[in-house]
Amino acid sequence: MTAPRFRLPRNVWAASAASFFTDVSSEMLQNVLPLFLANVLGVRTWAVGVVEGTAETTASVVKLWSGWLSDRLRARKWLAVAGYGISAAAKPLYLVASTWPAVAAIRWGDRVGKGVRGAPRDALLADSVPVDRRGWAFGVHRAADTAGAVLGLLVTLWVVNAAQGGALTLEAPTFRRLVLWSLVPAFLGVLLLAAGARDVPVEGAPKEPPRVAFRALGPRFGAFVLASAVFQLGNSSDAFLILRAQERGLGVMGLLWMLLTFNVVYTVVSAPAGALADRVPRKWVLLGGWCVYAAVYLGFAVAETAAQAVALFAVYGVYMGMVAGAAKALVADLVAPELRATAFGTYDAVIGLLSLPASLLAGLLWQGFGAWSGFGPAAPFALGAALAAVAAVMLLVAVPERGGS
Repeated sequence: MTAPRFRLPRNVWAASAASFFTDVSSEMLQNVLPLFLANVLGVRTWAVGVVEGTAETTASVVKLWSGWLSDRLRARKWLAVAGYGISAAAKPLYLVASTWPAVAAIRWGDRVGKGVRGAPRDALLADSVPVDRRGWAFGVHRAADTAGAVLGLLVTLWVVNAAQGGALTLEAPTFRRLVLWSLVPAFLGVLLLAAGARDVPVEGAPKEPPRVAFRALGPRFGAFVLASAVFQLGNSSDAFLILRAQERGLGVMGLLWMLLTFNVVYTVVSAPAGALADRVPRKWVLLGGWCVYAAVYLGFAVAETAAQAVALFAVYGVYMGMVAGAAKALVADLVAPELRATAFGTYDAVIGLLSLPASLLAGLLWQGFGAWSGFGPAAPFALGAALAAVAAVMLLVAVPERGGS
């Protein structure tokens, strides 16, 4: 690959910087939120599933609308800036949350922001680079996003260690101290995107913006979304991976180091995997990632020790890095340029709408009560591995190697 193929325009770097600082903020809270719910507020796993699933479902519905609006208005930048701003504004409310419905409402507001920004930002990235650098651009963006998670987790480790040392459970004052620290990078990310990005005219787009009919996205895109939906039904919130590791004996500091390792692996893999998806058919990179996921979830189903959970979570970072750039680039490939934001919104909406049933099902299987009494903590991971295998076969058979534009 020659040097010019590695060059990326200003929009990619501006969006990457915004995602970096936003993820510094988000990761300081997101990964300890299940512990706040379980350790401080005393909620059961089904409620954790409701909180996480509702949040992601909310984001997905908003992404669908935001993607359509971005294509309709031919506006990417300011919708993305608004989304980052909404998420930043929601975070201070955690300082006064004392019940799980309140936490759910705040998480809902944060995910509304994610929904508003997601599709326009992804379309802005796709608009800004040629097709042979699309995987690289999305991979670099994802690497920056995850590097922010690494820094956020390092700050979290420092704050938790200073506040409560090696305690096995999270304490309320520690969580609220993390909220305060998270506010600075959250608002800095908004400012960087506002100052650094600019909208790009879509080459070859019609003079009048399209009135989007979702069937115009085409059968190739539909086949990919269907395979992804089957996969997502078994892909419950990562909160369950965290709780599984804690259940296997890992304390709060150990969990944070595990998450740090995961994000380092994720960061290292994302950009090279995105570049690989520019050189080989994107679906093969995605297929490999799904196979890694199936192996990791099967491992979590049978894991017996904290050390095994930590090792599996590190490999989980390989899966995330492999699929991050390849999936986004494939979505952009499969539709016309003027429908990209709608495609990203539709894809994200379908995936996210399944987050609630996936997470609620995982919580019920884990809890093992009532009709689910024959199951236990291993069951959600066995289901995830099985559905990932089915989805991989669907991807292999039904999805083209590369589509349109």
